[in-house]
Amino acid sequence: MKFLLPWLLVCAVHAADLIEHAKAHPDGKAAFSFDATAWSDVEATRHLPIGVFDSGIGGLTVLEALLTLDAFHNDTLQPGADGAADFAQERFIYFGDQANMPYGNYSAVNRTDYLRELIVKDTIFLLGKRFWPAKGNVPSFTKPPVKAIVIACNTATAYGLEGIRKAVAAWKIPVIVVGVVEAGARGVLESKTTGGIGVLATVGTCASGVYPRTITQTLGLAGQSVPVIAQQGSATLAGAIEGDAAFPESVSAYALKEARALMEAYRDAKPTKPLQTIVLGCTHYPLAKDEIDTAFDSLRQEPAFRDLIAEQRLFVNPAEATAKELFRELAKAKLRLKPGEHCILEHGQFYLSVPRVDEVGIQLSADGNLDRDYKYSRSPGQFDYEDTKNVPLSPALIPANSAKLVRERLPTVWQSLSH
Repeated sequence: MKFLLPWLLVCAVHAADLIEHAKAHPDGKAAFSFDATAWSDVEATRHLPIGVFDSGIGGLTVLEALLTLDAFHNDTLQPGADGAADFAQERFIYFGDQANMPYGNYSAVNRTDYLRELIVKDTIFLLGKRFWPAKGNVPSFTKPPVKAIVIACNTATAYGLEGIRKAVAAWKIPVIVVGVVEAGARGVLESKTTGGIGVLATVGTCASGVYPRTITQTLGLAGQSVPVIAQQGSATLAGAIEGDAAFPESVSAYALKEARALMEAYRDAKPTKPLQTIVLGCTHYPLAKDEIDTAFDSLRQEPAFRDLIAEQRLFVNPAEATAKELFRELAKAKLRLKPGEHCILEHGQFYLSVPRVDEVGIQLSADGNLDRDYKYSRSPGQFDYEDTKNVPLSPALIPANSAKLVRERLPTVWQSLSH
């Protein structure tokens, strides 16, 4: 404990520094700041868009769920489909912090303090008007702020949900914050699993222990017994799905490696039932669900795992449960747009972080991304230095293999992105 408390104190100090930095620049012109008057009119706030962020394009799986959800009656707000999308009147601003991904690897190099700062910076970007045009070195200030923030990243939820909520409270702004981990645990409960549970996530998410803890609490509160829960943290699969050149093997190859490692951990736990439910604990992973399922099918052909893997697996994608929670929270806060009302945006907006190649001191790899050693050696607290910039995202900025996955498996997002 004597080692843990100083570390927590350092994290809290850096978060407080960033909160105060934003307060000190209330006009939103400086980096990592926002216009603090944007929510002064309650009625105008209702017509703002909703912000969604992830460490890359994986959060688009959550956005797809938001755009297609039909789980409530839009007039009565009661549960049940009515044939109309629940967020049809709303518009979304999506931000993928691709330059700094994968978030899940920061804990492995003892940089969770910097990760927590990145997460609050993502929030500030969505709250503010500041972004960089696709071309040019002068920021623009025409992006609208948001009325709600969806943390469409499991690692960011694990390490940043409470920090974001504390920041929003300190800034005294009426912005809703929703994360994906609690939703994933509810998905496990609703799956009515009778076998073991496996969690595939990033290294950071697994290191936090957030999924086993939250699943155990959720099942326990529902009066259900808790089966064996095994988890496997990957440092490669999300990057491979993103099309990062640092991960040259196929998505299928990485999926098989992670599935095998998960099953080895499950076997070591000496379960009495086969693994049946698999939580896709990284928002990138639903894009590779077919490859992951094929990997488990392949492992079932091996004698060592044949009796440890259920023939029919249940996959839990926290995205839909997250969309349902957002609907309920907006309705509760009376911030939801009603049928016939309109957001100030006609269409959704998409942004992506890219290296700011003209910044002094930045180090790039051969493919133009941030150098890995440089990326994972940075320290928090440098609010006057921007080594990345957030620019409008177009399909052309998505790596070809990732674009193919989005186009084929997230058709509503792809249509919106291509608008």
